[in-house]
Amino acid sequence: MAGFISFLENRVMPVAGRLAEQKHLQAIRDGIILTLPLLIIGSLFLIIGFLPIPGYSEFMSGLFGDDWLTKLLYPVNATFDIMALIVSFGVAYSLAERYRVDPISAGAISVAAFLLATPYKTLFTPEGAAQAFEVGGVIPVSLMGSRGLFVAMLLAILSTEIYRKIVQKNIVFRMPAGVPPAVSRSFVALIPAFAVLLVVWLLRILLENTPFESIHNVVSDLLAGPLGTLGNSLLGGIVAVLFVHVLWAVGLHGAAIVDGVLGPIWLALMDQNRAVFQADPTGELPNIITKQFFDMWVYAGGSGATLALVVLMLTMAKSKQLKSIGRLGVGPGLFNINEPVIFGMPIVMNPLLIIPFIIAPVVLVVITYVAMSLGWVAKPNGVAVPWTTPLLFSGYLATGGKISGVVLQVFNFIVALLIYYPFFCLWDQKKLSEEQSSEAAKKNDPSITM
Repeated sequence: MAGFISFLENRVMPVAGRLAEQKHLQAIRDGIILTLPLLIIGSLFLIIGFLPIPGYSEFMSGLFGDDWLTKLLYPVNATFDIMALIVSFGVAYSLAERYRVDPISAGAISVAAFLLATPYKTLFTPEGAAQAFEVGGVIPVSLMGSRGLFVAMLLAILSTEIYRKIVQKNIVFRMPAGVPPAVSRSFVALIPAFAVLLVVWLLRILLENTPFESIHNVVSDLLAGPLGTLGNSLLGGIVAVLFVHVLWAVGLHGAAIVDGVLGPIWLALMDQNRAVFQADPTGELPNIITKQFFDMWVYAGGSGATLALVVLMLTMAKSKQLKSIGRLGVGPGLFNINEPVIFGMPIVMNPLLIIPFIIAPVVLVVITYVAMSLGWVAKPNGVAVPWTTPLLFSGYLATGGKISGVVLQVFNFIVALLIYYPFFCLWDQKKLSEEQSSEAAKKNDPSITM
């Protein structure tokens, strides 16, 4: 075990540290976080629209008319369907802040670049007609949502890199002193914006003369599709939680680092489920693994499923230290915050507790995936339940009001409890022995202060 810890310190930690500080991954993470308040609000209306109460739909129809559900879901469309636009602005804004250039201009240019790369046309078939007609000048809503996420992120990074290089080389129009700051900022952004839009325009013209036709098709075929397949697999889920917890084991925020890479994939998979559920609440959901898969069924109490460990400390600890950590950690742990436990026990760089900390979430991924794939438990329905939602409530909401989601949470909690138990007992006994030795030494030598 000492060799494993040495490997983590000497090999994993330096690489993970550089990855955690990588500007582009941080910007992607922050851009996605910017969408979360909107998605949660949209999810609230989605929950209200599909409450699992017998006769609910008929009651609402009688009260508000047959089109009550369509009107109720307006906020859902106004939040989920502009996800890529928000990410486009958010990623560029965050990246520009890290380069110490104007983030507002960078965000605006990024959105313009994203819209420029998106073909403004769609096909529709009028009622009663056999032929579809092509209409220009229409923004395709589907590409403004999760389907456009990867293009939005890539173009945000590209546009901001071009913008900041031109600004940092001072190839800009500078206005004289006394000009209002907003006006001056607009003129500074003029040349960089022209350069960005010129590059994206040429890229679009080039791709329109290839079989791909647009950058959205390129990204979908070559990047988003394969990554989505990997991200929605059992193997992908296991690899993700392994990375998260190995990084935590060396003191790095594993969830934040991995979310910067896989977060867009899970967000797109979540939105696919949401779209299917919104169209038909009884339909078969396409994806098992989404962000909610991990937050609701794997990370009870936070990374490592440490709520089980907190309960053990509260109910079975003999050492004063672990009793105190249990009391300190139970409040945050109920809302899936576990830094007091990870750094207080500690779990970080602890050869004994690292073992269950890594094993428990891997086992829970396998259990949850198998249970959902076999149809024993409902899949997450695309509702963006906040990761701080307490156990039981979160499982009920994330499955659209299915009790099976709650039952699986309870089962997973018990499994985590059993995995942690022997390691907890060993650590508690060690701490108790240390405390007893310390008290004995103090009695023998009154000059020792504790």
